[in-house]
Amino acid sequence: MRFGITLLTDLPWAEAAPRWRAAEEMGFDHAWTYDHLVWGGLPDAPWTTPTPVLGAASQVTSRIGLGTLVSSPNFRHPYLLFRDAQALEDLSAGRFLLGVGTGGNRDSEVLGAEALSVGERVDRFQEFVRLLVALRDGDHVTTTGRWFSLDDARTLPAQRRTPFLVAGNGPRSVRFAAEVGDGWITTGPSAETVDDWLDGLATASARFEDGIAAAGRENLPRYLLTDAAPLLSGTGRFALTSVALFEEIAGRAAELGFTDLITHWPRPDEPYAGSVDVLETVARDVLPRLRD
Repeated sequence: MRFGITLLTDLPWAEAAPRWRAAEEMGFDHAWTYDHLVWGGLPDAPWTTPTPVLGAASQVTSRIGLGTLVSSPNFRHPYLLFRDAQALEDLSAGRFLLGVGTGGNRDSEVLGAEALSVGERVDRFQEFVRLLVALRDGDHVTTTGRWFSLDDARTLPAQRRTPFLVAGNGPRSVRFAAEVGDGWITTGPSAETVDDWLDGLATASARFEDGIAAAGRENLPRYLLTDAAPLLSGTGRFALTSVALFEEIAGRAAELGFTDLITHWPRPDEPYAGSVDVLETVARDVLPRLRD
């Protein structure tokens, strides 16, 4: 299993840079940040978009993968996102990971966009991803869609093929990730209990496996974002509440076939309130053991 950590963009770079370096030094395989104009979890906090942050992170690291969790069509055109991905691919020397998902509604609301039904949002997202794939795989891209259009869009310089990791929890989105994604990202289903959450994850994982088989594909990575899970071991939802909790979640995720586990850098307050000491202990003592 591989392990990732998410760092929010609410800190000035002078404070954030040591954390990105530390994530690599601790041995994490990938590091992530959110892609929002405003994040509902910290609506009153300073916030920046991920492209400059990940570009800066690429210059203070050399090995760790760097990605978005997740980029969405709520405020991005796929061509602009593709161009950002090309820049980050180059800056990181091939380490950029593009996580994409339908996203929440807040960014669209800020821009005064028309409210969409859940079905319409999924339709738009699938068109968004298919266009990203067309841009990555071709040149002189012309298309007219319901949500996005392009007229002779150039794509030079050619990418090294940035992985497109498709987020999805529901049946339709999981099948779509299996069909077109280079990997699948999930938080798991909404659930009141651990058992229900794990049962939902098992069902979704089996659905993803069936989907990649139906598409004639195999061995796609599966990323589990742990910190949306319901209560585990009688503690809070944050995986780094304790070393034991993190190890328990990682073990259960591995049993379900997940290849990658992602948590958050601990913060002094909610959300993701926790101790950096726990993070350091997990990195030093638990990650090497779970990789063996």
